[in-house]
Amino acid sequence: MTTIFAILLVFVGCCSNVVFLELLVREFPGCGNIVTFAQFAFIALEGFIFETKCGRKKPAIPISNYVIMVTMFFTVSVINNYALNFNIAMPLHMIFRSGSLIANMILGIVILKKRYSMSKYLSIVLVSLGIFICTIMSAKQVKTAKKGSEELDVNVFLHWLIGIAMLTFALLMSARMGIFQETLYKKYGKHSKEALFYNHFLPIPGFLLLSSDIYNHCVLFSQSTPVDVPVIGQSVPVMWLYLLMNVITQYICIRGVFILTTECTSLTVTLVVTLRKFMSLIISILYFKNPFTAWHWLGTAIVFLGTLIYTEVWTSICVAMRGKEELKEKKV
Repeated sequence: MTTIFAILLVFVGCCSNVVFLELLVREFPGCGNIVTFAQFAFIALEGFIFETKCGRKKPAIPISNYVIMVTMFFTVSVINNYALNFNIAMPLHMIFRSGSLIANMILGIVILKKRYSMSKYLSIVLVSLGIFICTIMSAKQVKTAKKGSEELDVNVFLHWLIGIAMLTFALLMSARMGIFQETLYKKYGKHSKEALFYNHFLPIPGFLLLSSDIYNHCVLFSQSTPVDVPVIGQSVPVMWLYLLMNVITQYICIRGVFILTTECTSLTVTLVVTLRKFMSLIISILYFKNPFTAWHWLGTAIVFLGTLIYTEVWTSICVAMRGKEELKEKKV
């Protein structure tokens, strides 16, 4: 029952979060910093009260290790947000980040000297191919989206390439953070909720560097169209309402993933998160009518097929079916 509840939290929280994020980004494409700050502040406050008991509970993992992890985490979050300012469509943004399997495997081979089965390498090829197809097709759309001089088209395309480079760097940095976190858990034990708190609490001073941008968007949000909120009986600028819902749904999503990690195997967690990404992508395309050609659908299907092969879902299903058949034979 707990597992089903956690899966519902992941799907409801994350899919709703995508809707509110795109509502924010469509109105103000550069609002990523204020969104990230609001999410970090909310999760840090909740963790400070319930995880650290208002600072009375000491961390199980040394703070110095969290500082390193947080530096990488903060860098990845900021770069992913800034990439949206460089003609990166939300569906492409989600698909590109689905390539985390590739980055993790590459860095695992290079840093941890790991070796993988042929099915894992096949999944890498499929995911790479899917992302390549989607990236190429999006590049064509960017080149033809704006009419003007050839020089203008080149500038728009180069602007888009900077966004792709930022996403690539963030992908590799995120994979490196995952490997670092894995080594910490092996040494000190798993403390996911503690890590969640420090990952969101320690970076907060870093937002001082982005304070002017955050303040500007606070002003813009306050100038947005007011809407009546029946519960409080007051009119609230619609962008602040979207931001509040984005923060709440992000928290629900993260809490669901945390419960899953304590109740299920990593295979189940990976499968749920993968299906959630696919569902979020479909919602983004259908609800917001984002441009998505047949080639994009093909690339998306290949990405998620490769991800499912990586998680060895088919092998697990076959083993489970074989086990049931053997059990029936024994009963007979």
